Amino acid sequence: MSRHTTLPPAKRAGPGGLLDLRRLRGGRFSSIWLITLLLFAVSPLISPGSLSGSAVLSMLPFAAVMAIAALGQTLVVSHGGIDLSVPGGMALAAVLATKLPAVSGVPIWAAVALGLVAGALGGLVIGIAVVRLSIAAFVASLAVNSILIGVVLQVSKGFPASAGPALSAFAVGSVAGVPNLLLVAVVVIGLAHWGIRHTVLGRRFIAVGAGRPAARLLGLPTGSYEVGAYVVAGICYSLAGILLAGYLRTPDILLGDTYLLPTIAAVVLGGSLLSGGITNLAATAVAALFLTQLNQVVLAAGASTATQLLVQAGVLALSVVARGVPWNSVRARLRGRSLKPASTLSSP
Repeated sequence: MSRHTTLPPAKRAGPGGLLDLRRLRGGRFSSIWLITLLLFAVSPLISPGSLSGSAVLSMLPFAAVMAIAALGQTLVVSHGGIDLSVPGGMALAAVLATKLPAVSGVPIWAAVALGLVAGALGGLVIGIAVVRLSIAAFVASLAVNSILIGVVLQVSKGFPASAGPALSAFAVGSVAGVPNLLLVAVVVIGLAHWGIRHTVLGRRFIAVGAGRPAARLLGLPTGSYEVGAYVVAGICYSLAGILLAGYLRTPDILLGDTYLLPTIAAVVLGGSLLSGGITNLAATAVAALFLTQLNQVVLAAGASTATQLLVQAGVLALSVVARGVPWNSVRARLRGRSLKPASTLSSP
């Protein structure tokens, strides 16, 4: 069969079945929008001033960074994988973009490009290990993360460096009051979301995640798509690390440590199916906004960083539990109970 065969919409019929792409527009992605609106509505009640102009403007850049990193995690999860190299990818790109210009006089654009290439290479190694060597994704990504952290310590010598003036000015700048980091996130996620939904390459990418055996029957190079997911994910982590380094000006050498759990939480809260196939990049971005605002509210209320992490873990656990509840059956039973008294009264 030709490799250019158009993928017909089909419902998953079991292991290896294809996914009906129209399900991506279903209701599983709408809940994150609702709970995000609810969080912003109650934020002033929990922490007065959390929705002030300055508070929102200080929160949005961090939400943008998390959304870009979560985008990479979503692409991996859409193929049923998991990527634990987020901290290493972010940290290495940040160190390369800040340390090399300061120490070696490398142009900032070259340092940024090298950081993105490093992320892509890390993703390539993980992808090859998972697809070609059949190593579990969490094992391969955790091993690569350790290597990346080792390179970070070697390059930085244990000391951070300040971001160059150009990178810092861009990261903290804004256009018409909108932070540049937010604009970058909107463009990157918007293009990725459009590509997944409206291009042949994107639909095939999702189809491979929905069912590899069926995709192989259609002549799709499933291995290439899976490796590509890790490569693009690595680039996303690097981009997030570079932008965060520029915004913080003098970042910690391990600035990505706090982003691993949130990226996974954003994917789950956004409604993506951990076994692959069903995903929505826009919903993941909204989930990143939700988590960032939640963290800000918790910290503004006087809670410690440990409490913040516990809240993140609790939200993630509740989301996983909620995904497993057969809500359609629950609604059907409640509807049946509400109709039963009426039918009893109408009977002779």
